[in-house]
Amino acid sequence: MRRSLHIKLVLIMVLLIVSLMVVVGAFLMNSVTGYYIDEFYQQITDAFSQENVDFVRYLQTATEDEEDGAAMVSAVLSTYEGLLGVDRRNRNYFVLDGADHGRCLDGSAPIPEGGVPITTNISSALLGVPGLHSNVTADYMDAAIPITRGGHPYIVYILDSRETARNLNTEMFSLIMEALVLGLIISVLLSFLLSMTMVTPLQRLTDGIEEVARGDFSRKLEVTSGDEIGQLTASFNAMAQQLETTIAAVENERNKLDTLFLHMADGVVAFDREEWVIHSNPAAARLLGRTFTQEDRYGELFGDLYTFQQAEAAPAGGLAGSRTVDGRYLELLLAPFAREGQGGVLVLIHDVTEQRKAEQMRKDFVANVSHELRTPLTNIKSYAETLADGVGDLPSEMEKKFLGVILNESDRMTHILQDLLTLSRFDSGRSELRLTTFPFAKAVDDTYQAILMDAQNHSHTVKLRLPGHMPEVRADRERVMQVMMNIVSNAIKYTPDGGRIIISAGYIGDKVWMEVDDNGIGIPESDRDRIFERFYRVDKARSRQSGGTGLGLSIAQEIMNQHEGGLYLVDKEEPGLTIRMELPIQGPQKESGHEG
Repeated sequence: MRRSLHIKLVLIMVLLIVSLMVVVGAFLMNSVTGYYIDEFYQQITDAFSQENVDFVRYLQTATEDEEDGAAMVSAVLSTYEGLLGVDRRNRNYFVLDGADHGRCLDGSAPIPEGGVPITTNISSALLGVPGLHSNVTADYMDAAIPITRGGHPYIVYILDSRETARNLNTEMFSLIMEALVLGLIISVLLSFLLSMTMVTPLQRLTDGIEEVARGDFSRKLEVTSGDEIGQLTASFNAMAQQLETTIAAVENERNKLDTLFLHMADGVVAFDREEWVIHSNPAAARLLGRTFTQEDRYGELFGDLYTFQQAEAAPAGGLAGSRTVDGRYLELLLAPFAREGQGGVLVLIHDVTEQRKAEQMRKDFVANVSHELRTPLTNIKSYAETLADGVGDLPSEMEKKFLGVILNESDRMTHILQDLLTLSRFDSGRSELRLTTFPFAKAVDDTYQAILMDAQNHSHTVKLRLPGHMPEVRADRERVMQVMMNIVSNAIKYTPDGGRIIISAGYIGDKVWMEVDDNGIGIPESDRDRIFERFYRVDKARSRQSGGTGLGLSIAQEIMNQHEGGLYLVDKEEPGLTIRMELPIQGPQKESGHEG
């Protein structure tokens, strides 16, 4: 930029000087030529005016004894050469015969061969009119004055070759060229000084702008003058500071939006007005089970829901749709967007799988509770009505049997309600753990001793495998024992009589564990993911017959979650089921209870 501006300023100054000198030179040279011509005719006019009466009288008055009038006229003109400006080099006079078509008779210079050419002024003089017409384009000046001497017409013809004017113009041209060269030198020097004065601050501004373009706003330019460039520099500094503040704010907001866009759980896919994908976030790719490129179009992805024109013309609330992908339920909202001349369609994707599952679980829970309570209530009502109708008529043994059924069904309802109350406390966070430190091996052994008689009643073989040493754990012993009893009781219930049950325990790292392995009916692969759901039972008829409500494992898992432990199904090749319970030795990090 610096060289370019330098060259421009130099060229401007050179063109200015050249133009000025050309105009001045042309004006001066034309003025000199015009002045010389005007001076010539003015001199001739003055010479033949009334002020020079003697000169004119001598030309016109002939002597009595003269024989050659032309020679006498030439003699008079020779005498008055100074008056006419005749120098016999550039300016001469000639005496022409006014009666013989301007034939040259005499002169101060040799008569040209063929005579003096007849000019416009000579033609005028032949007609008796002084010829004082000037011709700027001609290379000579002439004047023809008609006179009469001794009754014979003559023409005094003054011819100037303009050599003086040409010599003067040549000298003036040389002076102008010298002045032009000197002016060019001065103009080049001045233009360089001027350009340095102008370009240096502009170059600093350019460097500052380049740094701003690279994102560096720290440099502040020095204001060295109070002129327009100084004001421009100050304005640039203020602009850079404001731009830095604005860009920082915009960058901060963009980072927020990018973070929100990348990490939001809902998917977002944006299309331009040509239906091409312009933006998408990882959640959209994950929910729809595919990656997005700029080659993807709206019609291929969502054309089955609404056309692009329908989505672009949607109301403010957008258009709703749904889709199922890989077992996930997705709700879609299609809405148009427009900003700064750009626009398109935005598709929001919301995963409602968990909500649907929760809703279905709620419905199943209500149905299961209703069903579980209806059966004992029906039995109680039936037996109570029978007793009421047969008061005094029924044998005492039958009455006792009926009352026993009523009591058993009442206990069953109480057990169901207690389990529901326990789950409710877990869900509301009102169930606190009573944390104590106790030997984990002793708890496993107590569980083994508690179920041994029940297992023997079913002819089961129960084995206990404990290591020689196990650490103490910090947990709610009563809750842990409840989980252990639930796991072992299920193994007894769902293993056909004469089965095998192995209870083993140990520790690894910072956790203790207990596994209960049986060779019972097991759980089908399709039901393994739902075994810990509330009221879920694989064999509903047998579960109900054995007194199960489908809440035991759900409660056990909630207890393990509160202890920050786990309850898992262990894969095995043999028939039956293996359930593993794990507990952190140091207890839960986020304590929901208090020390017992």
